[in-house]
Amino acid sequence: MKQYIIAHDLGTTGNKATLYDKEGQLHATTFFGYDTDYSQTNWAEQNPDDWWQAVISTTRQLLAESHVRGDEIACVTFSGQMQGVVAVDKAAKPLRSAIIWADQRATDAVNQLAERISPADVYRITGHRLSAAYSLPKILWIRDHQPDIFAATHKFMHAKDAIIARMTGQFVTDPSDASGMNLYHLEGGKWSDAILQAADLDSDKLPEIRRSIDIAGEIFPDVATEMGLPRGIPVVIGGGDGACASVGAGSVRENIAYTYVGSSAWIARTSRKPIYDPQQRTVTFGHVVPDLFIPMGTMQTAGAAYQWVRDQLAPLEQQAAQDLGISAYTLLNAVAEISPPGANHLLFLPYLLGERAPRWNPDARAVFLGLTIRHTRADMVRSVMEGVAFNLCVILKAMQNQGVTIDSIRAIGGGVSRPFWSSIMADIYGVPLQRLAILESATSMGAAVVGGVGVGLYPDFSIAERMNPVTNTIHPNPENDAVYRQLLAVFENAYHAIEPIFSQLAELQ
Repeated sequence: MKQYIIAHDLGTTGNKATLYDKEGQLHATTFFGYDTDYSQTNWAEQNPDDWWQAVISTTRQLLAESHVRGDEIACVTFSGQMQGVVAVDKAAKPLRSAIIWADQRATDAVNQLAERISPADVYRITGHRLSAAYSLPKILWIRDHQPDIFAATHKFMHAKDAIIARMTGQFVTDPSDASGMNLYHLEGGKWSDAILQAADLDSDKLPEIRRSIDIAGEIFPDVATEMGLPRGIPVVIGGGDGACASVGAGSVRENIAYTYVGSSAWIARTSRKPIYDPQQRTVTFGHVVPDLFIPMGTMQTAGAAYQWVRDQLAPLEQQAAQDLGISAYTLLNAVAEISPPGANHLLFLPYLLGERAPRWNPDARAVFLGLTIRHTRADMVRSVMEGVAFNLCVILKAMQNQGVTIDSIRAIGGGVSRPFWSSIMADIYGVPLQRLAILESATSMGAAVVGGVGVGLYPDFSIAERMNPVTNTIHPNPENDAVYRQLLAVFENAYHAIEPIFSQLAELQ
């Protein structure tokens, strides 16, 4: 009987693959890491062949570890990093490295496009700002700087869609990923003619838009053999990682809010219509649940900022953790806990890769502000954790100012697997944080639900709330409220005061 779903989550640091059954139970999980090339400032690229090897390897490993037979697999499905560009030929082979979501190089393309179409119109059409963070400017960068590759490109794809095309020969995408391209008419459900015309881009270069729960096709026989699967396995399209994370967080009904903290981080909720922020601080994606939307604000470096601390400021903890067989973050958290709330008035602006929400400034840079001779490494570590939470809180307040009541926030992702950081977030947000049973695999769990609904193994998306229940709630500590309220105001003022300096630094590069 076909009763299992293989779900792949093609993230920034690697592919997490999971195996779920028809009852929504997790049977196996595995991970295959790959590297990111940051060869120049604001550049971020990955090798799509690494993604391919990750999918092949983790599929075989899931079957081996779970002892599930290939003929018991009902479907394969995907979640994937969003807002990147993979240029592929007619055989779905990549023509260059993938330009991923973190890449901010295409500012010239943004400026040129803004002369041909109003950025306000782009926001109203797509639910997103015209920004180098999205796929369209990256496509235009390839056209301007690598015209031979542009001419040879059959389709410009996202991560999951490029892998699906290589598996099935079908060049498709879904509303969640399409809405991260700066090209998608959010309410019309199609590529925007106005933006395509302004960009002088042919829609033939783009994949077909279908529902997330649709079957793209069956896996090619030779690929199935390479994966250890039988012929005829269907591939359900799935969704972008943000949308699949929404399902993993149980945000499949209107007004359920959640935060995800991984390499990047966001706060989001589910709605029945797009939400347009007058200041364009937040954005709206298409949902993997048909006819729903995801208003959200996404920041660039959250867990990545903490990883930077580990790599650059904590060599002793890394060595000790290796000797003890534990995570270096466990030791780093203990260091941070020495510092009081507010890190002795040390602030960190967490803009190591520019910033999306709420700044939308690729020139933004990270800053330690307020350092004195009295500050310690513990203060610096804690200030990084608080700086990420402050930036997310600015996003939260922007959403609350849109007339939305948010009484609690569900939490998923590797960042909230550490209770200490979760407590900091609850204190700074000022609302209870509900930690779920599945944290680091919630996104691939969400993809599994999409796949299960797509092949009829699950009746509807409500199963997500049963699969990933709330396990504990962290309430804000009222004693820390005054400290964080004052520092949040300083955090906001600091960014706006320093913003001109970021532009001056960018001119020097």
